[in-house]
Amino acid sequence: MKNHITHIIAAGALSLFASAAAADCTATYKAKKDNPLKLEHASMSVSGPCTTAAATGQVKAALAERGWTLLKVLSVSDK
Repeated sequence: MKNHITHIIAAGALSLFASAAAADCTATYKAKKDNPLKLEHASMSVSGPCTTAAATGQVKAALAERGWTLLKVLSVSDK
């Protein structure tokens, strides 16, 4: 019985991680850096709902850490 409960708990944890991974998506964006001017068109993985609005905050924060300014999130897509 104890072994059966362990399997149920493991299956539940595995499904939780699988649903979290399914929520990840890729955001394509444009960014800039000044002095000298550099432009970037790239993509990055974001977590949470796969919407432009949800991805914008994450992309903006990640780019700011590297000294870039987000111009626009162009699109998002599921992995």
